[in-house]
Amino acid sequence: MSLYSLLGRIAIVTGASRRAGIGAATCQALAEAGADIFFTYLNAYDAEMPWGVDSDGPEALKTAIEKLGVRCRGFEVNQAEPESAAIIIDRVEEELGKAAILVNNATYSVDADYQTLNAQLLDAHYAINMRGRMLLSVEFARRYKGGPEGRIINLTSGQALGPMPGELPYIATKGAVEAFTTSLAAGVAEKGITVNAVNPGPTDTGWMTEEIKQAILPRFPQGRIGQPGDVARLIAFLASDAAQWITGQVIHSEGGFRRG
Repeated sequence: MSLYSLLGRIAIVTGASRRAGIGAATCQALAEAGADIFFTYLNAYDAEMPWGVDSDGPEALKTAIEKLGVRCRGFEVNQAEPESAAIIIDRVEEELGKAAILVNNATYSVDADYQTLNAQLLDAHYAINMRGRMLLSVEFARRYKGGPEGRIINLTSGQALGPMPGELPYIATKGAVEAFTTSLAAGVAEKGITVNAVNPGPTDTGWMTEEIKQAILPRFPQGRIGQPGDVARLIAFLASDAAQWITGQVIHSEGGFRRG
């Protein structure tokens, strides 16, 4: 088998509600490498956001993944609920088996600067971006059967590379994810699990207006804006045996995006 094959492995990908998103692209990339896919989504969150709900997205994603010859299940769940971690892992084990790969992609993001930041916004970001993914990560690690195939991959946002003053609760919680990644990696290494974080940089997942695209395009030296498939390919690599010696890292995959 190729070092890049994921044949026979089960992957959990959170936050795959929209076909244009990183979650869906990640499901596709992992499935193309041979992994069975269990993805989560939450339409209620998308309904509150400017991009809106992709109501057919989860079913369309499931159909597309199954056409690749692997098994796939979708599950709507709110990771802000403390019980969601155990519920997700239980469901995976019941429907597919023991998971070897966890991709923490589900994210809560609402703009807030120092003038608008309040306790409610902080709590909403904390519940998903920190508590939800941390509880799911440790539940996954506790139940992992052991062996060198274990992978936890967290999506972060490059908040350590420069200021993002209009997104204070978002960058604070994503910064915590980076710290969590490094220390969790050391804690679960004995079980054969690697833990890494990936920053995809500005990625066109449907949230960018034409004005935003035109403003940031000159800052990409390759002449294009990042696409979901760009980060999905990196995630598939990190999930493979070829990346077995990479752990505790924050990898910036931004196409050379220039800040400042």
